[in-house]
Amino acid sequence: MSIAPTKIATIKHQTIFGCPEGQDVRVLADMARDLARERKILIHVALDDTKAAEILERLTFFANDVQRVYYPAWDCLPYDRVSPNAEIVAERVSALCILMDWRRDEKYLPRILVTTINAISQRTMPREALEQAAFSIKAGGRVSIQSLQSYLAANGYLRTDTVREHGEFAIRGGIIDVFPPGEDMPVRMDLFGDEVESIRVFDPATQRTEGKKEFFSLKPVTEFFLDEQSIQRFRSGYRETFGAVTNADPLYEAVSEGRRYNGMDHWLPLFFEKMGTLFDYVPSYSITLDQNAVQAVAERFSQIQDFYEARRTLEESFGKKGKKKGSDVSLSGAV
Repeated sequence: MSIAPTKIATIKHQTIFGCPEGQDVRVLADMARDLARERKILIHVALDDTKAAEILERLTFFANDVQRVYYPAWDCLPYDRVSPNAEIVAERVSALCILMDWRRDEKYLPRILVTTINAISQRTMPREALEQAAFSIKAGGRVSIQSLQSYLAANGYLRTDTVREHGEFAIRGGIIDVFPPGEDMPVRMDLFGDEVESIRVFDPATQRTEGKKEFFSLKPVTEFFLDEQSIQRFRSGYRETFGAVTNADPLYEAVSEGRRYNGMDHWLPLFFEKMGTLFDYVPSYSITLDQNAVQAVAERFSQIQDFYEARRTLEESFGKKGKKKGSDVSLSGAV
């Protein structure tokens, strides 16, 4: 699921070093303004999340005219058996959606994509798949409750009684609440049959509506889909990789039934015909790196290799003890 380290190392880039604290951000902002004239955006790769957060905060102070988006890394280890934090996944998907909006925008304003070594070294869901996953709703239009519910379920939304967090939705008769990733507040749709009579935003704490919207667009909450085609690709790829599923396999069963299973995010390549990279979402760009970023790339891939070997050792030990293979012990993410 990762990008080859040699590919990252050979990508044409500039390294930011020797600047006083804060001055590096002013340099980045000036570069973004210059690149806008060339119809390019700036991609800055920070060493880690802490450094990225500092850059984003200083951009707000020094360069409020420069649009920015942050693409974070997962908060779990390579080859782990737990899923990344749902808020982080939603933020990643939201960032990819913003990048696609930038691709369609002909204004070419000064823009910076801030990311990290860990994030840029991991492959992404293909851009074409995300482009096809949009679900737009406007006031006065029509929408099938059944189709909307199917979309929400297939794209990682969780049904609850009361919507308070990103990625949640609730259906009460003709009233549908949903909190899309990337939005500051959830929206409430009032339907009369299939007609959308009104769209309002509301406070998730008080549940009181606070304003109207004429239009909004839903985005996936997860980086993979549980629709019929994705499930079939996963099942085929899983059997090709690990052979016939003879014993009860909780991951295989969950995906086959369209249910989420903790850790399934690490099996992302099985849900798509091919994976993409962050660069696929940006048509024309220039790259800058934090000082020592090239060394950090080497360290990152050494860490990935260490975790891979640890999982292989674990799988072999289970095999010697005669325990079952499958999602509990196999190399999730290795494909």
